Amino acid sequence: MARAVSTRKKLMWTGLAWFFGLLIFFPILWTFLTSFKSEGVAIADPPVWFAFDWTLENYRAVQERSNYPLALTNSIVIALGSTFLGILIAVPAAWAMAFVPGKRTKDVLLWMLSTKMLPAVGVLYPLVLLAKWLGIMDSRILLVVVLMLINLPIIVWMLYTYFKEIPGEILEAARMDGANLKNEIIYVLTPMAIPGIASTILLNIILAWNEAFWTILLTTVSAAPLTKFIASYSSPEGLFYAKLSAASMMAIAPILILGWFSQKQLVRGLTFGAVK
Repeated sequence: MARAVSTRKKLMWTGLAWFFGLLIFFPILWTFLTSFKSEGVAIADPPVWFAFDWTLENYRAVQERSNYPLALTNSIVIALGSTFLGILIAVPAAWAMAFVPGKRTKDVLLWMLSTKMLPAVGVLYPLVLLAKWLGIMDSRILLVVVLMLINLPIIVWMLYTYFKEIPGEILEAARMDGANLKNEIIYVLTPMAIPGIASTILLNIILAWNEAFWTILLTTVSAAPLTKFIASYSSPEGLFYAKLSAASMMAIAPILILGWFSQKQLVRGLTFGAVK
């Protein structure tokens, strides 16, 4: 029997949720407002909220100064490419950990997760030397591989969690019907784990899209994504807050739209298997 919740508690928790939601959303709102201000108004003290002359000059200046279509294309290719490659590797790996008995599975998972604790700068120098030796410095393929490797532990962990919720008897029945390993993964396991795989894909796209450390240090012009595009507005001459805000809005708009339209799928995937 469900426990009754008083109206007062509902209002309290709803108000608390709205408070934290607005608190998290505030930086995006402030960046949006600043992108329509002049540079003088953007640094005014006290800050000006809505009572200013709205202008599109910052967006025009950003378009004239930078190659936004190229940066957008690079971000899309890098995010989707690293995600697709990661899923190709992670699905068989998570299947093996979830359905092949082994005493060391948890140890392997913990070892994979421990690689996320390594400071990224610790492997920067050898990676740069290797990229130069291979002749792939400032290339999309370099960032696709690097971001895939960075996010692979998270992808495997998420898929492993989703796969563990699928009864092993279903896969055994598929084997008895003559399904080989390839058919078992493609036609039985994957369709049953679509919510979990979809949420993993969405989360990895967001992580790859927002990655700044590697994308700024491993690119110059040709493979520079939107994170490099934003960083270019921090110059020795100073910070131009209005133009920086306009560049930031142009960079986060695609991922905000993706997150908005896929939020139901993301929540469904993240709660997959939580309620039996």
